[in-house]
Amino acid sequence: MNAKHIYEKMVDYKQFATVLLAVGAFFYLGTIIPSATKVMTDIYIATGASVGFLAVSILFFSFAKKYRNQLIESEEGQELLMKK
Repeated sequence: MNAKHIYEKMVDYKQFATVLLAVGAFFYLGTIIPSATKVMTDIYIATGASVGFLAVSILFFSFAKKYRNQLIESEEGQELLMKK
């Protein structure tokens, strides 16, 4: 793969991870904000969704870091990172 393609993948994974992190945080807030109509099943579902979104977010951040390290190792990738 060329450096530009790897850079685009890195940026995409960072954006995916950021969005998933935000969604996971909203689900987490839904579990800790008190409400009179909450059922325990709803809390468990929201907690599971929060953990799932946060886990996938961490996975995508690690993919982005892997691609960044590949760019740092190549000379063309270093130039691309410096420009942007």
